[in-house]
Amino acid sequence: MKYLDQLNRVLQLNEPPKRIVSLVPSQTELLVDLGLEKQIVGVTKFCVHPSSLRKTKTIVGGTKQINIKKIKSLQPDIILCNKEENTKEMIKELESVAPIHISDVNTIEDCLELIKIYGEIFDKHNAASRWIDAIKTEREDFLSLLTLTKQIKVAYFIWKTPWMVVASQTFINTMINEAGFKNVFEEEKRYPEIELDHPKLKEADCIFLSSEPYPFKEKDIEEFKKHYQRKKVVIVDGEMFSWYGSRMCKSYQYFKNQFIE
Repeated sequence: MKYLDQLNRVLQLNEPPKRIVSLVPSQTELLVDLGLEKQIVGVTKFCVHPSSLRKTKTIVGGTKQINIKKIKSLQPDIILCNKEENTKEMIKELESVAPIHISDVNTIEDCLELIKIYGEIFDKHNAASRWIDAIKTEREDFLSLLTLTKQIKVAYFIWKTPWMVVASQTFINTMINEAGFKNVFEEEKRYPEIELDHPKLKEADCIFLSSEPYPFKEKDIEEFKKHYQRKKVVIVDGEMFSWYGSRMCKSYQYFKNQFIE
């Protein structure tokens, strides 16, 4: 059968893949939650959910660098990638190994579409439908509470040296909006590099320091406080803002617990 990935590339698969290599942590978690853990043969070192997975599966590298020989030796039926997480060079190298599915997730709709596609490819239609319904329910429940809150302007940092923030055309920005906040860098694109005296930071009511990909710590809060003494600076769980798929159910619970008074 023929399938389209989220870049509209055609995949030809004769049957549901039985040997899966996943190079995207959030997609690995989704596979497990769809009941496909046994079919997973290779993962990245960043595939940390569930925590036992890296002990039972072959680690084939990271999201930017891979061990192509290891992947070939696993004889995968399909390799799961992501436009943002993985490089063009990696994907080109992997094309001779197995069919590649590339996701491109920037919106809630993209996320739900990906779950549906996985349900079709791996013959997990019912499980995929249950997760889609669960995410929609959690989302509706959370959004119903936002009518009682005032929108707060935030700046969301993902990296240090250089300082990098989240802007538009990203899934994180979508989740910032979902959580009820206004991103002060929303008029810019992707992940711009900035200085700490950037005028947009003066507009922010709150500064979010993400726990990933750069692991901001309490000491980083003190550094920001030197520049912005009166602003609230907090470390937020980066997985809840950046991991799409089944993780989104937990994201809305996290938003409710952290941001709804």
